[in-house]
Amino acid sequence: MIEDFIKDAEQRMAKSIVSLEAAFNKIRTGRAHPSLLDTVMVSYYGADTPLNQLANITVEDARCLVVVPWEKPLIGEVEKAIMKSDLGLNPSNNGETIRVPMPALTEETRREYTRQAKAEAENARVAIRNIRRDANGSIKDLLKEKEISEDDQRRAEERIQKITDKYIASVDAHYGAKETDLLSI
Repeated sequence: MIEDFIKDAEQRMAKSIVSLEAAFNKIRTGRAHPSLLDTVMVSYYGADTPLNQLANITVEDARCLVVVPWEKPLIGEVEKAIMKSDLGLNPSNNGETIRVPMPALTEETRREYTRQAKAEAENARVAIRNIRRDANGSIKDLLKEKEISEDDQRRAEERIQKITDKYIASVDAHYGAKETDLLSI
């Protein structure tokens, strides 16, 4: 029973790391990357559809993305959706493809994106600590119901703490890599 709580906590902590990586992918760096457009939604026959389901997104060079819609009439809608997104991008089309140049980041925007990344990392740390608290609470409930001994409780809480430390270190490593990426010119 203790193993179930520990496995559940570890799986939930791993999901927090995946969520953090997704949040970091949304923070724009100076380089072009197709995942930057993952949040862009295009009106497609009346329904909002993710851009990556309507077009092929490739990296032309370090500072430019190329978007090729699978249906040519969509080109105007895709261009409008990219402009309306909060990414600060200015696409241009030639009738068949859309080029999305990445503007160079100023020092101020780099600092702002670093602050945003730090906030996302802190949210992930808080989520991991909350998972630890939930798991420890479940184990204390087992102790109250006399299903486990105090020694079992202490050992389980130590294991949960080790897992928590591992995932907190992973958050710190991800944040360090993102910060380095943001601050490099």
